[in-house]
Amino acid sequence: MPTLIGCGAVLLWATLALFTVMTGDIPPLQLNAMCFAVGGALGLVWTIATGGLDRLRGVRPAVWVLGVGGLFGYHFFYFTALKNAPPAEAGLIAYLWPLLIVLFSGLLPGEQLRRGHIIGAVVAFSGAAAILLQADLSFSGEHALGYGAAILCALLWSSYSVLSRRVGDVPTEVVALFCLATAALSALAHLGLEQTVWPATTETWLGVILLGLGPVGLAFYLWDIGVKKGNIQLLGTASYAAPLLSTLLLVATGRAPFTATLALSALLVTGGAIIAARAGRRAQS
Repeated sequence: MPTLIGCGAVLLWATLALFTVMTGDIPPLQLNAMCFAVGGALGLVWTIATGGLDRLRGVRPAVWVLGVGGLFGYHFFYFTALKNAPPAEAGLIAYLWPLLIVLFSGLLPGEQLRRGHIIGAVVAFSGAAAILLQADLSFSGEHALGYGAAILCALLWSSYSVLSRRVGDVPTEVVALFCLATAALSALAHLGLEQTVWPATTETWLGVILLGLGPVGLAFYLWDIGVKKGNIQLLGTASYAAPLLSTLLLVATGRAPFTATLALSALLVTGGAIIAARAGRRAQS
């Protein structure tokens, strides 16, 4: 069940592109601050409603560093990568994080990394890459800053996800505090680096709210449960479904065409997940 819950985060992340398009010209860090404020508020309401405020007390400093470093660090460097390198190349590098989760999970106590896990992750990555590589790629030294930031993205999120399993005693409600801290840091970074652009239409506001409720809100709570208690290798491999599902959603809403590349990607991502799942069952037997 925790693995399925974690996969719910992947489904929500698939809506990221569509909802982001709805937000128009809002600068990235400002959007980050607004969405994480919504996501953090969502978590606080849930925590209060379930009588869990006491569980927010006594969070260890190391856990704060892990949580805020993962959420804020990943998004800050992701935006830095997209601003300083071509989006296709930066996105491809940043999306090494699921593969790194699978590899890093072998360092966890009690986890057994099998060859099938690695093969499945590589096959699924090739499926995600097939979508991301539809643009003409031309890796260039002049974009080294952007590529470096993308590498940090992959390292930060994969490390956050794997290390979260080492602090499995920390309740998921604490993620609300991480979201609010990320919103505050993003707001400070926005004030120093960007010009504020407030939403001008109902659709833009709706995009911000939907992002905060879903892929930049509930998704992080579901992911926390999944990586702490579920099959982390399978979750890492299944994460490659996010760009595939995201593209399919854009196709369904008339914002992108259906292509043979998309069909090939579907086969590869699905095949990789099946390989990893079979390896996971053998590890448990």
